[in-house]
Amino acid sequence: MDISFIEGNEKFNYRVCAVIINGGRILAMRDERSPYFYLPGGRVRMRETAEEAVLRETAEELGINARIARPLWLSQSFFREDVDGLLYHELCVYFLMDVSGTELEKRGARFRLFEGEHTHDFEWLEFERLEDEYFYPLFLKKEIFRLPGHFTIRTDIE
Repeated sequence: MDISFIEGNEKFNYRVCAVIINGGRILAMRDERSPYFYLPGGRVRMRETAEEAVLRETAEELGINARIARPLWLSQSFFREDVDGLLYHELCVYFLMDVSGTELEKRGARFRLFEGEHTHDFEWLEFERLEDEYFYPLFLKKEIFRLPGHFTIRTDIE
């Protein structure tokens, strides 16, 4: 069971996100329901650690067995979701992921994957594009530039 619940027009979510970086680019995604880019990840389940959840979500969404390089941020957000109109209170743990040696290295700059009934479109976005893109979380548009260079995980993706 996901750690998420709705009360009236408000929703609480406990989420994890995978921050996957390659040479000044971040892997972002969108689906048929969302007009904006967001990071791979999803809700944490009951009795599941945040680490277990981010590994499960990257396997489900990307079909890879990534490794956690380190946690990056813990964010608490309050927002109105554009898709369902609900007021969200969300806790999210962001992890820098190491995807070297995975199938992700063989995919191009844009690719599409299917997960159950949903289609996910992935794209490597240049950090500089984040400011102009319809992209969530908003804080990442600035914080991505504050990561030390040694946090970059090289995957040699074209």
